[in-house]
Amino acid sequence: MENRPQANDIWMPPLPPLSEGGLARPRIGIAGISIESSTFSPHLSGDEAFTIRTGQDLLDYYPFLAPGQDLREAADWVPIYHGRSFPGGAVVPAKFREMSQAIVDGILADGPFDALFFDIHGAMSVVDLQDAEGVLATAVREAIGEEALISTSMDLHGNVSRELLDAVDLITCYRMAPHEDWMNTKERAVFNLLTRLRSEAGADPVARRPFKAWRQVPLLLPGEKTSTRLEPAKGIYDSVADVADLDGVLDAALWVGYAWADEPRCQAAVVVTGDDRDLIAVECRKIALSYWDARDEFVFVGPTDTLAGALDSALAPGAAHPYVISDSGDNPTAGGAGDVSWTLGELLARPDLVDGSRVVIHASIFDPAAVGVAKQAGVGATVTLEVGGRVDPGPRGPVSLTGEVLSVTEGDPVAGVQVVIGSGSVRAIITERRKPFHHLDDFRMLGLDPAAADVVIVKIGYLEPELYELAADWTLALTPGGVDQDLIRLGHHRLAPGVYPFDADAPEPDLTPVVTRR
Repeated sequence: MENRPQANDIWMPPLPPLSEGGLARPRIGIAGISIESSTFSPHLSGDEAFTIRTGQDLLDYYPFLAPGQDLREAADWVPIYHGRSFPGGAVVPAKFREMSQAIVDGILADGPFDALFFDIHGAMSVVDLQDAEGVLATAVREAIGEEALISTSMDLHGNVSRELLDAVDLITCYRMAPHEDWMNTKERAVFNLLTRLRSEAGADPVARRPFKAWRQVPLLLPGEKTSTRLEPAKGIYDSVADVADLDGVLDAALWVGYAWADEPRCQAAVVVTGDDRDLIAVECRKIALSYWDARDEFVFVGPTDTLAGALDSALAPGAAHPYVISDSGDNPTAGGAGDVSWTLGELLARPDLVDGSRVVIHASIFDPAAVGVAKQAGVGATVTLEVGGRVDPGPRGPVSLTGEVLSVTEGDPVAGVQVVIGSGSVRAIITERRKPFHHLDDFRMLGLDPAAADVVIVKIGYLEPELYELAADWTLALTPGGVDQDLIRLGHHRLAPGVYPFDADAPEPDLTPVVTRR
């Protein structure tokens, strides 16, 4: 099979010419809510979590809709409302209602529409709801009416329930993990939408709707076992792209599902859309079978160990540096609270990190109170702080940290104020607000050089590209938290029956697709 391009090489072909009967300049709205929410984290996502975009600000968010771009010029775009949050805990019901109502009100006020670009994540959990995106999609459909096409872009760690499927017409997701193709996927969703509207059936509200072949696959694995850098996910996702290229197929998508929410919809899913009803059913089943049959072949994207074992390897004589360790259980980019202090406590307790002869960076813990004390004390002061464990106590609760304030950095749009506390060999980064550390400049702006460190510990799962390039060696540490990689010990009890590996003795599933057309 040919090698697939990297994300920065992916491009959309030119839009097809306008067919007789197609819509020359359809009116298309843009709306959605995007967040990945762990139901195992005590963190709650409210007003402070979401960046709200409306009007020109929302239109500018999509580079493929910049003035002069083909997709921009092919339609009249109406940016309605979009809420986007860094991953976290379940959404506060009042905030979900507020955002949902803003979308519905915008559709009703600015309509009618020929179509909607529905930009969601797919793993949003809301307190006391079982299928937040299904609820939102149903409300959107009721507001926009039956004739408008809805094209949906999602993260591959989202979930596709029947309710969500039935409310939309076109649906797709990322094909890369890490998600280097996240913006390309949104572009593909818009390209597919315009392709339908410009076709000879574009003005026919029924004929322009494609068939959808859908099948959930009772398999739920963490993203760190399904990276498309490795087989079997790489080969399976290459085959998804091949299916999408077939005549009679508009698009094909495979969702891994979201492992850190406890809801019946949480499992893998396949959707193939197109006009050849028989072909899309056959190809949907093939993809579903290939994923199910490979269920025992998925392995973690890198070497795994306990935190103690990972540190022993990183600090051993002759170890390659910088050695990167994933503090995976509290990974905020998967929905962890970001303030579990267990790993920091383990670092401070290690005798070989007391004398300051090494440099071990830990990123990070968010704790506004601790940041406030360190900021007031100032650079060079020695402080004693109680750090972390306030939102998610984990196994340890707050950790007592005594050390020198090495830096105070203000003005970060995500983290707010950031401080670095030096204690022996440990450089503990504490932030005012939750922030992922994916880029080398995230460290450099704080006066830290990750390339010169012995060990860099980051709250993450698989390494993002810059960290991957940085690492002379690395280990994924199986640490505790709301996105614990040991799924069984999390205690799921609301999943659908038969989901592997939670129900390993379940019979072989029937993977015959449901074929539907809204």
